[in-house]
Amino acid sequence: MRTWLLPEYIEDILPDEARRIELLRRRILDDFAVHGYELVMPPLLEYVDSLLTGTGEDLDLQTFKLVDQLSGRMLGVRADITPQVARIDAHLLNRGGVTRLCYAGSVLRTLPDGMNRTREPLQIGAEIYGHAGIESDIEVQRVMLQALRLAGVSKVSLDIGHVGVFRALLRRARVSPELEGDLFRAMQVKDAPAITALARGLDRSTRAALSVLPELYGGPEVLTRARRVLPALPEIRAALRDLSALSKQLADHAQIRSFDLGELRGYHYHSGVVFAAYANARPNALAQGGRYDEVGKAFGRSRPATGFSMDLRELAASGADAGPQARVLAPYRPADRALQRRIAALRGRGVVVIEDMPGHTRFRDELGCARELVRRSGRWILRKRN
Repeated sequence: MRTWLLPEYIEDILPDEARRIELLRRRILDDFAVHGYELVMPPLLEYVDSLLTGTGEDLDLQTFKLVDQLSGRMLGVRADITPQVARIDAHLLNRGGVTRLCYAGSVLRTLPDGMNRTREPLQIGAEIYGHAGIESDIEVQRVMLQALRLAGVSKVSLDIGHVGVFRALLRRARVSPELEGDLFRAMQVKDAPAITALARGLDRSTRAALSVLPELYGGPEVLTRARRVLPALPEIRAALRDLSALSKQLADHAQIRSFDLGELRGYHYHSGVVFAAYANARPNALAQGGRYDEVGKAFGRSRPATGFSMDLRELAASGADAGPQARVLAPYRPADRALQRRIAALRGRGVVVIEDMPGHTRFRDELGCARELVRRSGRWILRKRN
């Protein structure tokens, strides 16, 4: 076995892709900043009991674990930055009003999340803490859509759900944790016969609602049907009002591909609206997020929260390619002050200038320089390379 081979679904990022990713990272973080989102940088490692606090079972199996040689305690390599940011808001910043935070960094997962995906995504995202209304859900989705536009992604469509509908039905029926788990798994795969069989011992209204929930999938008409066929519980009515408000507010920003009231992604973590963005016929979601009001409570301070995250590698592969970066070749003359001033002026304008090292003439084409600096009439000028 070759020792330099990388593990499955782990790969190097080579220069062209790395340049696109880094430019995209800067562009998106700058846009987050002008919207009022402050950058935080959580650590790559934390104690497992802190790293997985508030996330239920959703991240446990995705987290690499190891023993800390200093303390003997179990450490985890983060599989998602969002819980770390929630900890920072609840435990460190301790602000009373609305807080907007953003982040960018690598995460590591035990298994790839989707087709052809890496186990080391470069996660970037934004979160709002301290506001419980639909207005913050609308804001984070608008900020997300702007980030996708900055990445050159066009014709974005959204899938939107609300885990509160399913949760309200189970709470009303007072189902056991075991039955809740079984119904959750059946709902995840929209297994209607299994849902019917599992709900057999529940009251008639709950049975009917759970049976119809996987069918509540489609355009805005789904919300109208849901009002008609689901119990008039306050939590369900509030969820449907929120989804209607989202439909109206986002209509000019993206196509809503579907509302799915049986979508329970992140059920043990999210508490309200959940969403995912798709584009360019790619099978994986380019961005996803939702409301997770209960996570901060685990850190000693319950705060409403909503946000989204994206994989920069997926974004860079999905957006429009800006093409190769223009480069200029300059002769290696460190003592030529006029040449050095010319090089500095070009670099100051963002032009890539590569000084040609002695003894490498035959490898010049590998540098990718379309132009070169040459001396004419005592001046250093740019010309196209032959």
